[in-house]
Amino acid sequence: MDEQAATPAKAKFTIPSIIALVAAVLSFMTGAIAGMILAVIAICFGLLGVLLSFSSRKRGGVVSTLSLLAGFVGIIAAVIKAIAWFSRA
Repeated sequence: MDEQAATPAKAKFTIPSIIALVAAVLSFMTGAIAGMILAVIAICFGLLGVLLSFSSRKRGGVVSTLSLLAGFVGIIAAVIKAIAWFSRA
């Protein structure tokens, strides 16, 4: 019997889950507008990553879920940064 057919394929992280994680982290390191854009990107790709992680051949469900949460927190942080910036002006 063929060895490749007998061993299941190793699950791999999805690209959207990695993009979501990177965008969520970067959303905290930028200004208000860029942070908001990156947080929205993190949420969109996080949702896509969660959906793709339902496949048995894909991983990244936990990473995508954490990216979703970080994206929502990033939106709140961007709003606070914008309020702080407008109050200085």
